[in-house]
Amino acid sequence: MKRSEINQAILKAKERLAEYKITLPMFAYWTMEDWKNNKAEIGRIKERMLGWDVSDFGTDDFEHCGAVLFTVRNGDKNDKEYRAPYAEKYILLYDETEQSLPFHYHIDKTEDIINRGGGVMVLEMFNKAEDGGADKETPVVVYEDGVKHTYKPGEKIYVTPGNSITIEPYVYHRFYAEKGKGYLIVGEVSKVNDDCNDNIFLYPMERFIPIEEDVDIIHPLVNEYDII
Repeated sequence: MKRSEINQAILKAKERLAEYKITLPMFAYWTMEDWKNNKAEIGRIKERMLGWDVSDFGTDDFEHCGAVLFTVRNGDKNDKEYRAPYAEKYILLYDETEQSLPFHYHIDKTEDIINRGGGVMVLEMFNKAEDGGADKETPVVVYEDGVKHTYKPGEKIYVTPGNSITIEPYVYHRFYAEKGKGYLIVGEVSKVNDDCNDNIFLYPMERFIPIEEDVDIIHPLVNEYDII
């Protein structure tokens, strides 16, 4: 992706969050100068990869496969001073192109995927098969806000604002914004998040992508704090 594309995606995300009166932590709005002025204080932000995250997962097709994410909080079960066992994110998706996160599962993380507003979230799931692929035969059992549901493999599940689905480990899932229903604001509340090791994609994908630097950075991404 080009840096200009990343910058525009972040700006749009901030505008949409503001429309829904969602305010992020103060470092979400820091300029590069602010980051440099606070360099001595950002150790935990850097270690826990808090902040902006924009990816097309190596597809070179951000409008259809990709997302803007912001990690608000993330614990570390091995840190004796900060043993928070949870994480929280916002995930923002375009509805015009039904922009989606690609199919993946987690080995360790259980997560609630929440429609925070702005559109309708469409979710598709498969159990992990013994060969590592998607099991297209067995039903998927999940809880939606505490209510048990059983779905056919790959069945489209429509999640309206305020509602959520709990996804357990080894369940392949992807979700996207239903076309014409509005820019989608998704929330994620989960166990500790490890984007470097705990995303297993159904098809080859890149979690963090190379960037073409065609303009200046407005906000660094979670994997870029070493440049500060």
